[in-house]
Amino acid sequence: MIQTARTLTSVSIVSQGQISASKSFIHKFLKVKYYKSARRIYCSNTANSMPEFSKRIKSTDAPCIVEMQRMLAGTEDVMSLAQGIVHWAPPAVALNEAMDNVTNPRVHQYAPDIGLPELRSALAQKLKTENGLTKSDVMVTAGANQAFMNVAVTLLDGGGKTVLFSPYYFNHLMALQMTGNPVLVAECDKDFVPDMDKLGAMLQSDADIKAVVLCNPCNPSGIVTPLATLERCAALCKEAGVWLVVDNTYEYFMYDGAEHGCVEGDNIVNMFSFSKAFGMMGWRIGYIAFPQKGPMRDELLKVQDTIPVCAGVLNQLVALSALQDAGKDWVMEHVHSLEENRAIVLDALSPLGADAIAPSNGAIYLWARLPADCIDDKQIVEWLVRKHGVCVIPGSACGVPGYIRIAFANLHKDKCILAAERLKRGLHQLVTDNNL
Repeated sequence: MIQTARTLTSVSIVSQGQISASKSFIHKFLKVKYYKSARRIYCSNTANSMPEFSKRIKSTDAPCIVEMQRMLAGTEDVMSLAQGIVHWAPPAVALNEAMDNVTNPRVHQYAPDIGLPELRSALAQKLKTENGLTKSDVMVTAGANQAFMNVAVTLLDGGGKTVLFSPYYFNHLMALQMTGNPVLVAECDKDFVPDMDKLGAMLQSDADIKAVVLCNPCNPSGIVTPLATLERCAALCKEAGVWLVVDNTYEYFMYDGAEHGCVEGDNIVNMFSFSKAFGMMGWRIGYIAFPQKGPMRDELLKVQDTIPVCAGVLNQLVALSALQDAGKDWVMEHVHSLEENRAIVLDALSPLGADAIAPSNGAIYLWARLPADCIDDKQIVEWLVRKHGVCVIPGSACGVPGYIRIAFANLHKDKCILAAERLKRGLHQLVTDNNL
């Protein structure tokens, strides 16, 4: 009987009819009490037997960067102005720190969940001197995306409504979707600055709103939120008794005289990242600045200990060296070098017309409206890849169909020129011919 049961596990049953026809066979060799178990053995090889995935995950948007990578798979000579990365590596002094410590037994052990003490101390000083945040505690995370997930899980119960401003960062939306928190989309003004009048009306009319999320400067639009607007947002959130969560990943990336500002309060959480500023995308180091007052530290630690336990120890040491030994001056030198790339890509967008280009003054992105009859922005992106060998991000991934996001920091100047030439030719054809 055991041998027969083993034989049954190797039989591939693909239809209910075959299963029914085999019942008599099963009864001959197995006792009735084993029948249901044997039937499950048969059914285990059918597609319908797979358990369901989480409804929250199934309803979460697919990551657009992964979709872009799939689109590019197998293609040749396609240049990317899509993914938000910088073309520079971390400071040499920080990489030397990595090499000096790679055999240090310390880096093979767990660090404190909240982060290495020396890195947290340096970050607290940075927050005070550069950001004006003097009442914030610090948690080191495995990148800013993990920081946002920590915050979302800590602050929001499934069902708590969260406001995102359109266009939004797609990973913010995805984190809220997979944690079961409904998203309300608020509008920006004509210059893509978050509209505080509309936010105020939303907060007054809906008592179920638990948090407001801002990305400053904005990914994807590249718009810097003025400090006065940020302060009004903080006041509205405090009055309504909701959390304000601000993603400051691109704090150093400012152009045309724009300035980055931060706000602080008992209901405000700020997030930062080493990825773009220090060229440390793959090192995955971010951090959360959260209120010292109150129990938030203990609540955040529950999430931190469950997900990464701690950010990589070697990674944290590299971040510490980048912060202390290279610092803001090193970052600003690299940011200033992007001015040429930015101008090159701005020119590439000229076929769309000046009024179609958002007045972006921060981050590493430009944001542009496609012609009115180009509703399917994904189709346009695929066409640009296929016909012109250049890739950008469709605006629909950020909640605004009919737009595109163009990154200008991921290529050195010479390659950026080539990619921009391809984009300009494609957009010119789109505007003049509109024949995909």
